[in-house]
Amino acid sequence: MSDAPSQATTAPQPAPPTPTTSEFDRDTVVSTREPGVHQTHLAPGWAIGKALNGGYLLAVLGRALRQALPHPDPFTITAHYLTATAAGPATIRTDVARSGRTVSTASAGLLQTDERGTEVERIRVLATYGDLDALTDDIRTSAGPPAIPPREQCFRSTDHPDGAAAVPEMGHRLDLRLDPQTCGWALGAPSMRGEMRAWLALADGRDPDPLSLLMTVDALPPTGFELGLTGWLPTVELTVHVRARPAPGPLRVAVTTRNLAGGFLEEDVEVWDTADRLVAQSRQLARA
Repeated sequence: MSDAPSQATTAPQPAPPTPTTSEFDRDTVVSTREPGVHQTHLAPGWAIGKALNGGYLLAVLGRALRQALPHPDPFTITAHYLTATAAGPATIRTDVARSGRTVSTASAGLLQTDERGTEVERIRVLATYGDLDALTDDIRTSAGPPAIPPREQCFRSTDHPDGAAAVPEMGHRLDLRLDPQTCGWALGAPSMRGEMRAWLALADGRDPDPLSLLMTVDALPPTGFELGLTGWLPTVELTVHVRARPAPGPLRVAVTTRNLAGGFLEEDVEVWDTADRLVAQSRQLARA
């Protein structure tokens, strides 16, 4: 950081990305072909290995549901991942179950055509939407933000000992800074505590919003790495609760796993914004 006197002229800063310049917004675009039928093109930049990240896919589905429902924000959304989703064209079919005054509920399915020309359902979700700005300010909580070192003391993906080639494609879309205490797996010395903590922002500077929170809860390396597992852990089911519209700036994300049994583990996630508010929570079941 510069030690220049405060009276020095400050160079103009670039404007925050707009929906047309943010990669996340471009890569989650959904167009409505007819009521209940939406088209999208899934981008390869959000891949973990050969499959697309489940949180990114949930954000795409979340955008389609926002277009189908009268309320703007996901309050709760549950996704079941049926088969691996690849980059390319996809169809989303939405079905509105109820439109109420304060909340509305719908289901959705994401489908792709396989190499035989057969339409295959990849993901099925059920969601309830509302308006986060209409919620009351009454907060009664025992939760507190996770203790994470300052961002400059945390590890970036570029610090990986195996170099940039070891970073998943999605990692290049994120400004992810991992708590050093949860990075033992990268050095061959996992802590065995089942914890992962990090600062997270989009690499292009786009501020978080309710849709990007659906991606955020699934963006960190799996806690299974800190339990000594290797390889990626595919999501079976993911439920997200969006609790508030996040303030601008990087998010703090804490993930914990308490029970790995029978080849499956759970991940509990808390997402905190720069105003020290718990803005999202999630739980997922993953296959080890």
